[in-house]
Amino acid sequence: MRVISGSSARRKLQSPSGMEIRPTPDRIKETLFNILAPDIFGSDFLDLFSGTGQIGIEALSRGAASAVFVDDGKNAIDCIKKNVEVLNGLDMKYDIYRMSAASAVSKLYTMGKKFDLIFMDPPYNKGLERDVLTAIQSYPVLKEDGRIIVEASSETEFDYLEGTNMEIVREKNYGSNKHIFIAYKS
Repeated sequence: MRVISGSSARRKLQSPSGMEIRPTPDRIKETLFNILAPDIFGSDFLDLFSGTGQIGIEALSRGAASAVFVDDGKNAIDCIKKNVEVLNGLDMKYDIYRMSAASAVSKLYTMGKKFDLIFMDPPYNKGLERDVLTAIQSYPVLKEDGRIIVEASSETEFDYLEGTNMEIVREKNYGSNKHIFIAYKS
């Protein structure tokens, strides 16, 4: 696992052993960032269920103005702290929080934080993305023209978004998983 592009390109990132954290493979990460390329530079990026922190680090490496990393696991937080060391000396703004993603959304809202891009990669098939999307509707930390990207198993349904102020604007399938791009309805 490595940083693919930008100021920290080719730097290796660590991943803890075991199945607790499931890093996004480099080829899928590269596809995601090719899609997001026009929106990354100068953006405020929120990385929920950060795991290794690789997605937020990639965003910073490609020019995001800031990133916030959130995970509730001790091993994940320790890994993120080690991995952000690849950014040392590059004057990048980031914060790391150990808490649930839904709690972080509430906390960040009360701090007045808003994000251009929110990425989440929750454990598959547990409904956690729904909880976080509900929290974002209650505590709108997404900027009006921002996007949410959810990495989920290919079986995950998002039909509960009907009747909300959010809609799916794009879907990218990779076989056993997919990226769902969500924005506020226009």
